[in-house]
Amino acid sequence: MHIQFAELPVFDQERARTFYLEKLNCEVAADAPMGPDGWRWIELRFTGAETTLHFVRRSDETPSSDPVMVLVADDIAAIVERLRAGGVEIITEPQEAPWQPGRIIAEFRDSEGNRMVIGSRQ
Repeated sequence: MHIQFAELPVFDQERARTFYLEKLNCEVAADAPMGPDGWRWIELRFTGAETTLHFVRRSDETPSSDPVMVLVADDIAAIVERLRAGGVEIITEPQEAPWQPGRIIAEFRDSEGNRMVIGSRQ
């Protein structure tokens, strides 16, 4: 068993698609028309992942106050610097997670204002 997709709220699908492809190196798993209003069924995935990110319609552009998703990577500081260089808003600089000593975390906002956490494997 595995999770097919996680829903990610977005206001502007094309802006979000571009952000995840360019800033987080995702790849397109699906992108097809869905209904008469121009909304599309978009799923993106990280290289090698089974689970995809599916864009669901968000009613407005109000930023999320709570984290929407936690990503895991090896070099958090390098990723944060790459994101910052690409104009991404960094909310929390890399630091030790208060709930898990030895784990490094940082937070950033995606193009849709979603608060995202990125943490080390340990």
